[in-house]
Amino acid sequence: MGSQAGNTVVVTGANSGIGFEATAAFAAAGAHVVMACRSTDRGRNAKREIEQEYPGASLTVHELDLGDLDSVERFADWYRAEYDALDVLANNAGVMAIPRSETADGFETQFGVNHLGHAALTAYLLPVLRRTNGESRVVTQSSGVHERGRIDFDDLQSEHDYDKWDAYAQSKLANVLFAYELDRRLRAAGASVTSVACHPGYAATNLQLRGPEAEGSRLRVLAMKAANVLVAQSAEQGAWPLLYAATEPDIDGGEYVGPTGLFDMRGHPGTQQSSDRSYSEDTARRLWTVSEELTGVSFDLPEP
Repeated sequence: MGSQAGNTVVVTGANSGIGFEATAAFAAAGAHVVMACRSTDRGRNAKREIEQEYPGASLTVHELDLGDLDSVERFADWYRAEYDALDVLANNAGVMAIPRSETADGFETQFGVNHLGHAALTAYLLPVLRRTNGESRVVTQSSGVHERGRIDFDDLQSEHDYDKWDAYAQSKLANVLFAYELDRRLRAAGASVTSVACHPGYAATNLQLRGPEAEGSRLRVLAMKAANVLVAQSAEQGAWPLLYAATEPDIDGGEYVGPTGLFDMRGHPGTQQSSDRSYSEDTARRLWTVSEELTGVSFDLPEP
């Protein structure tokens, strides 16, 4: 990754895991990073940790709860008041395979946080992205699990039938569909903003533990910890695809970036093919419309 001096980056979920590692890497390369965190206490602790390793790091912590659309709007209002530019929006935060719950707005939590919260944030920050000098990027973090995902428009909130992994896969497929549709609409608008999807492969983070912990399953917690040690790559390596998608000069927009090693689970980043369902423009267009209706937040972009 080349120098990021003079660039401003927003990373959601910046206080732990891949978000933390990406934040540290951006800051080490000279960018100013806004750490968008649900817990500002954990965010400030992460900020101090990065500053200890990189004394010149330029970091700001601000509250963002993607499970609360009012919080998303407050964050965007604050950002637009404080900053004139945004070079990279890294839609990274997420929850995985948790027992069914709902966001403050009544959405199934995985769909609400992983997709709808980030879609609303992107819409709110799009005017800043568009007026930034040069090319700015929106990078949306998905998962290889998106390949098993289907968008169930008849039960988007999994009210009638909930399987934690199916709900997670749906939210991660929504991430890829959203990233591709956003890029198509940005192109139609002639905007100097590109949209890219990525996935980290299998990286050792706390994300894998939250579902078993919420279920109170000590055995599954131990199993996940063992898998993280024996199979996964590090969180630092898991951040590579996001960093590549955000900074690689050859990225044109509309790509899917992930590890290129064993089973696309580890290794150096590169562009890949996502699932066949993720390329359905009809599904993406319908999801876009439904997402605007559910969040009440609209994009000022033409339909491609």
